Amino acid sequence: MIVTVLIALFSIITLLVLHEFGHFVVAKYFGVKVDEFGIGYPPRLFAKKFGETVYSLNLLPFGAFVKIPGEGGEEKTVEDSHSFSQKPAWQRAFILLGGVVSFWLVAIVLLSIVFSLGVPQAISDDEPGPLVNPQVQILSVAADSPAEAAGIQGGDAIQKMVVGEEVFEIQTVKEVQEITDAYKGEEITLIIQRGKETTEVSLTPRITPPAGEGAMGVALVRTAEKTYPLWQAPLKGMEATWELTRAIVLGWAEILGGLVQGEGLPRGVQLVGPIGIGSLLTQAAQAGINYFLQFVAMLAVYLAIFNILPIPALDGGKLLFLAIEKVKGKPINYKIEQRVTTAFFAVLILLMVWVTIQDISRLF
Repeated sequence: MIVTVLIALFSIITLLVLHEFGHFVVAKYFGVKVDEFGIGYPPRLFAKKFGETVYSLNLLPFGAFVKIPGEGGEEKTVEDSHSFSQKPAWQRAFILLGGVVSFWLVAIVLLSIVFSLGVPQAISDDEPGPLVNPQVQILSVAADSPAEAAGIQGGDAIQKMVVGEEVFEIQTVKEVQEITDAYKGEEITLIIQRGKETTEVSLTPRITPPAGEGAMGVALVRTAEKTYPLWQAPLKGMEATWELTRAIVLGWAEILGGLVQGEGLPRGVQLVGPIGIGSLLTQAAQAGINYFLQFVAMLAVYLAIFNILPIPALDGGKLLFLAIEKVKGKPINYKIEQRVTTAFFAVLILLMVWVTIQDISRLF
């Protein structure tokens, strides 16, 4: 368990390091000086200078950073031709986008690996054989449902359902639905596979469940594994990354629309912070390498989309300031930009603290 948690933590840190590395690579390409590329945040543990850049390892393992003269605050007054502020606007935009694009590239690479190893794909109950490892899996678990109370998790595969002395071998989604409907209000034991482990959970399907949830409160999908050749896996990885990006954007738009209309968050939707993400990564790692890589890829896409939002303190906010500069024909006063950025950064920190408290209350 400890090893799994460490792997999850390492994965999050690696994503953040690769994000900063994206800024670093593009900055170097355009001849912008990079004073320091640091992994973690100070205090500094180790540093070595190669060329004009100091490469450092720091104590606080919360990501990474690149220090580029002329990028923010009073440093925008730097007159050095190798300064960020002295480069054309289009080059500065590409440097800012370098970190965002790195998230999408990571997702493509990870999903390409998944497709080459063999990826579970949704199939119909009457899909013709032969099939590799066909199973009925839990796609999602509704909040405050019998399934959630029983500890069922997304990715679990239902092998058997036991009611009294009756044991039902599960092959299709329809079988699960029929058995559940037949025994509403009675205790059912599910034999589930979670990663390499097999476990039992018991629950009582609701007689009158909320609309759209079902008696157990789970969304089900039948899957089987399909492997793609090495030449085709990257194409599938790019396609999957695009579809994932599209789905996330549409999902966020729907949630935002509901919030604007005063409907609140949709039932079952929860905000998660670093602790919640770490917990989900740990669960994915326990389910198997494919599920873990898919979840990390999904997290990378989420981070890419979030980072490109036009919010000061994020790369998207810096792009917004850059666009305003182009419209005005001159840079925004750095003191104003600094104050706005600091204010939004403080709001993001407060939001993260609040979400983290929610994560802890849900986990403990």
